[in-house]
Amino acid sequence: MSDEEAGVGFLYSGWCQAALPHKKLADEAVWKVQTERVTLVVEPGRRNLLGDNTEFVGVPYGSRARLILLYLQAEALRTDSRDIELGRSLHAWLGKLGIPVGGKSFRDVREQADRLSRCRLTFHVQHGSRAGLLNQNIVDAAMFVEDGSAQGSLFVDTARLSESFFEQLKRHPVPIEDAAIRALSNNSQALDVYCWLTYRLHVLPHARTVSWPAVYAQFGASYKKLAHFKMRFVDSLKMATAVYPEANVELNDKGLILKPSPPPVAPRPVAAGGSPITRVQRITTRAPHEGS
Repeated sequence: MSDEEAGVGFLYSGWCQAALPHKKLADEAVWKVQTERVTLVVEPGRRNLLGDNTEFVGVPYGSRARLILLYLQAEALRTDSRDIELGRSLHAWLGKLGIPVGGKSFRDVREQADRLSRCRLTFHVQHGSRAGLLNQNIVDAAMFVEDGSAQGSLFVDTARLSESFFEQLKRHPVPIEDAAIRALSNNSQALDVYCWLTYRLHVLPHARTVSWPAVYAQFGASYKKLAHFKMRFVDSLKMATAVYPEANVELNDKGLILKPSPPPVAPRPVAAGGSPITRVQRITTRAPHEGS
């Protein structure tokens, strides 16, 4: 694909190894994705009600939640600030991606922003005989305003990313293209596969085979059977590699063969003052993280 604006976003690398659900769960349900070395547990937050009552809002899910996450991370790195505007700026960005900002689409965005603002993440990491965990919220603080389109409803107007999430993001950003995100914006699994490939391929020292059971563990939590998952995954992989043509990936009966590939975003000149661009150049040449 060609894109005259050549927009670039960034994705916290932990989300390239474990992702959110594709479909809505029960509001009180906890989401868990487990791979060989990384397990992600997402717990739903609660909304305050009148009196002593609260209610679960559910974990974030689907393509809209992923797009909001991409926006939060891209803005945080662009501005080098934890404080992000989600009102007009988010709407403008979604409009640039061709996402309608009215009607049902707006209600979906509002709901997912609320869920992201309240949920809690726990990453469990296993490396040999050593194990560790990282507890964090995505958002430390949020301000809500009436959205003006639905009586009595609120929208997350501004958000402050949690310090730990922001610091991890700055350590491990992954360059991605707005053009690719625009093409995949309505397919949450294709977005996951694209982001995973951008994270893995450009730091591989040599070809690596990822077995179908390993791929299933990482991306197939929403599917009951491996056979059903494989059919959908192959379609998502085709979409992801269509917008990332440099991706050198082969399919066989055993799984996927990942081969070293150029990143989807070419290195840029080093900016003065150690901007996020400088950090991205360092990241794209560092040794790879272990994992599928």
